[in-house]
Amino acid sequence: MPMARKRARAYDTAKIRTAVQAQLGNVREAVRTLTPEQLALRTRLGEWTVRELVAHIGMAVTAVHRALDRPAPARQDAVLLDWPFATSASSAAIADFTRGLAQQHPDLDAYLTDVDRTLTELLDTHPGTRLLETNAGALPLADYLVTRTVELVVHTDDLSAAVPGLDIPYDRQALAACTRLLADALAAKAPGGSTEVRVPPYAVVQCVEGPKHTRGTPPNVVETDPLSWIRLATGRLTWKDALDSAKVSASGERADLGGLLPVMS
Repeated sequence: MPMARKRARAYDTAKIRTAVQAQLGNVREAVRTLTPEQLALRTRLGEWTVRELVAHIGMAVTAVHRALDRPAPARQDAVLLDWPFATSASSAAIADFTRGLAQQHPDLDAYLTDVDRTLTELLDTHPGTRLLETNAGALPLADYLVTRTVELVVHTDDLSAAVPGLDIPYDRQALAACTRLLADALAAKAPGGSTEVRVPPYAVVQCVEGPKHTRGTPPNVVETDPLSWIRLATGRLTWKDALDSAKVSASGERADLGGLLPVMS
């Protein structure tokens, strides 16, 4: 499993909590407008319908609830940047759980409202240092909340893509945290200093083995916008399609990231 070699990025716990709940609120507002026909639409996530995708968004948040229901691990044995590389292992179980949730909660607005209410209660009760057993290992609650921004932002984009005209806003802090975590995961996956990846205004990372850049204009530069980066990092957008559609610019012989993407899937 790739591990970060540099000092981990620090996140403001209070801002991350606000961001998670704000983005969940944005999803709730959008879900309230969906018709039965729209809920039955297919998404870009295999066989999932919009209804199942919404149920999954709630499930991603209540992963916090389920982790807090279990005893705290004795010690931390993972770091935040382990999480992006641990998500695919449980994908089949997640799909089954999601379909069950969609059947159990026909009123999705009520479901998401309850998820938000209970999350508030739990976060008011437990400190950010409380350890959780997660799919990546034992992590502090504060770190695990950062991963929820990725789940919420990525699946907000999936939801908007599935329903024509559904333009769900992104909380700025949630979008920033998601962008930064996925950029840092790339740097952990391909450590080095030969290539600079820029995702303005939220992230700049150095990666890829080779001659290290120290001053002036880097010889290898990749630049894209936050949503395009998130789609690349999670397999929603291929490197070739991003280049062909000018969603990403890449210059230099070490600026081809196609073999390193997606970072998580």
